[in-house]
Amino acid sequence: MADEVKTIEYPEAASREMIEAGVFYGRKKSSTNPKMRPCVLMNRGGIEIINLAKTSEELERATAFLKERIKNGAQMLFVATQPAAEEGVKKLAERFQVPYVTNRWAGGTITNFKIISKRIEYLKKLRSDFASGALQKYTKKERLGLEDEMNHLKELFGGIELLMKEPDILITIDANLHMTAVREANRANIPVVALSNVDSDPDLINYLVPGNDNGRRSINWFLEKIAVAIEEGLVLRAAVAKQLLEESAAKQAAEVKVK
Repeated sequence: MADEVKTIEYPEAASREMIEAGVFYGRKKSSTNPKMRPCVLMNRGGIEIINLAKTSEELERATAFLKERIKNGAQMLFVATQPAAEEGVKKLAERFQVPYVTNRWAGGTITNFKIISKRIEYLKKLRSDFASGALQKYTKKERLGLEDEMNHLKELFGGIELLMKEPDILITIDANLHMTAVREANRANIPVVALSNVDSDPDLINYLVPGNDNGRRSINWFLEKIAVAIEEGLVLRAAVAKQLLEESAAKQAAEVKVK
């Protein structure tokens, strides 16, 4: 089927790399959300083929949004717990020092952040105490218990230790798989950016990039585009900070001159 699909006449907006990454693979027709019909090009062998022109359009909209928000200092949170996405998301998040969830979503991470943040602080304290030897005063059994607790907390919160407040943006892959996180973001009016297939509900996702959210190559393609947007947003942020600094210095110099 792959060879057959690659012979389809795609719109010009569909790049060769999108085709080679398999971004066009949709779901079975019976699984497609009716609201996602505009994102479907055709059906082949019972599988929906995603319109890559629509994917390009929505990707451009999503990355433009990200660049603008990152320029203004927005805090992102990545959520991707499926094996195909875990490694790529972790690498990207660590590269840009961004919080991420690749194990399982802890309910209340957004909607009950005050409680979650206390657990994160406790995890940090346990890490620090183990590193400094402060726990040597406890018995071996007590230390083992604390170590087990620390490992459990690391599994839950290890990727979000950098999350100092509720995120400004949630970025996920396969919105259906991470619906608890998406709904928490919706309740908190936090924009959601997602690579998600045609079985998704677009009403729940502010910036839905229609595409194959199962394949590793497709996921990595999406993450590469997101990484470029983050990098460009950070460059813009640095430029804004520099401009503000220069304006402040010029204002101070002018005030000194007047005196």
